Amino acid sequence: MRPQNISLLCGLVTLLFFPVQLLIQAPDNVLSYRNIIESFENCIPKNNQVETKKEDTMVATTIQQQVDTADLEQKVKTMYRDVALEPEKEYHFEMGRPLAEKLGYNPDDLDHIPAASIESFAGVGYFFDLAGIKEGEKILDLGSGSGMDAFIAALKTGRPGYVTGIDMTDEQLEKANRLVEDFNLNNITFVKGKIEQLDFEDATFDVVISNGVINLCPDKAKVFNEIARVLKPETGRLALADIVSREQLPENIVCNSTLWASCIGGAAQEDNYKILIEKPGMQVINIKRNTKYEFISKSARGASDKYGVKSISLVAQRL
Repeated sequence: MRPQNISLLCGLVTLLFFPVQLLIQAPDNVLSYRNIIESFENCIPKNNQVETKKEDTMVATTIQQQVDTADLEQKVKTMYRDVALEPEKEYHFEMGRPLAEKLGYNPDDLDHIPAASIESFAGVGYFFDLAGIKEGEKILDLGSGSGMDAFIAALKTGRPGYVTGIDMTDEQLEKANRLVEDFNLNNITFVKGKIEQLDFEDATFDVVISNGVINLCPDKAKVFNEIARVLKPETGRLALADIVSREQLPENIVCNSTLWASCIGGAAQEDNYKILIEKPGMQVINIKRNTKYEFISKSARGASDKYGVKSISLVAQRL
């Protein structure tokens, strides 16, 4: 028999057979009886205690439920290949300059970067007001796509600075690098890779940016560990926009690779998302909700209504 069960049984026996004797012996024993009751109650797990343990486990493992990562990667690559090659097609999300301006991008910035990078923009929020990019800083763009955010970052850091974009989709990389050559830009480059395993030295970058990408990664803890590793201590910042949820998503959504590729299935619960950022040595300074970002598909709108799936932007400081 488990120790907890033995304690429960002993407490129950005490409650049944000894209260009358205690009360007859002396009034002070009323307090003793209350103590017995409290001891008995302490043996019973409280709902909030169970929930805390469940939450701790969920944060530690990032995602208990399993999504087919190979299938997910292929679906993401296929979707964003199409975004690069056929931006005029209809997708389950908004795209292009109308979306960028609606989210808060400065039209003047958009006028000074390649238009072809804007037409394939499929971000979920605006974060440059939080990033505070200074002239001469080194920037890393995670999931850079066709390069719109990277090109804007290059404007802000100027010629003394440098921007590196990383993406796993060949067609996006080819388009972005072609634009770099066409516009003769020498402070920006795009490389192939996965954001869960960054091929850079420790403390390389001043700022890491990302837009609507980390929600697509099953191992978010590993992503944030890598971000913290490549940021410069004390001065480095993470500025991003992403999809999170008010409530933990159920297994039938989390295990669906199609909903992951649609930026729904991978949405982390917002409190857990913040914990995952701060665990490797970053501190979230500011969070804002991107109320202008709207979901188009019926499934996405349903998840938004039921589980509070939404877009946020935030900035975190490397400690």
